Amino acid sequence: MRDAVRRPLAFAGVALMTLPAACSKANHKASPRNVTVFAAASLTESFATLAQQFEAAHTGVTVKLVFGPSTDLARQIVAGADADVYAAASASSIAPVSKANLVDAAAVTFARNRLEIAVPASNPAHVAGLADLGRGGVTFAVCAVEVPCGAAAMKLLAAAGVTAAPVTYERDVKAVLAKVRLGEVDAGLVYRTDIHAEAIGPTPGKVTGVDIPESTKAVNDYPIVTIKRSAGSAKEASAFVAYVLSARGRTALTDAGFDAP
Repeated sequence: MRDAVRRPLAFAGVALMTLPAACSKANHKASPRNVTVFAAASLTESFATLAQQFEAAHTGVTVKLVFGPSTDLARQIVAGADADVYAAASASSIAPVSKANLVDAAAVTFARNRLEIAVPASNPAHVAGLADLGRGGVTFAVCAVEVPCGAAAMKLLAAAGVTAAPVTYERDVKAVLAKVRLGEVDAGLVYRTDIHAEAIGPTPGKVTGVDIPESTKAVNDYPIVTIKRSAGSAKEASAFVAYVLSARGRTALTDAGFDAP
């Protein structure tokens, strides 16, 4: 009778011991492989393309993209935001992240960008260059001065001798472009990549670009770094950075209007 009782209990013990192992194995297989990328707003379209290509080439990996002003993104990372990769619109935006000892390796410049004047398609103020932004009655928008596109804009305006002040300072380049698209200002200083994206976006024809020859005096370098995080995401983070720096990555960026570094 004792044997009859012991056997089922022994069997049950084996079953209970193997069940967690089976569950653990199943959970391991189901564990997602994610890489969270914080990127400057001006990288919205190009990084969306790169993320799609990367996911297609790396089965089971999901890229989460978070866009915004470079300086805001840096503050979030320093404050503990869950980022694996940081791509900024200026080298200075990387500095606080590096100072906080959150960077795995030295930043690598992967693209360059220049400013262009965005105007409504009808160009009601007849803006043809930077000097026109100083004409009486012409309203224009720029990014906030602490943001890379804003810093570059103020540098160009000073170089051109334009003393007129913008009517609004926006949080990022996409917000400046929206002001122009909606006809709330006569012009805005944005990146030429944003003009390119506007031309092929969901509402083409509402904004056009005016080239700025002086833009070569305020070129923004775009650096990318991996952020110190768990070992589980380090491999995917490094792989994404490598993809951005690869020939396919370079093609996607130049197609979007970026210059090679």
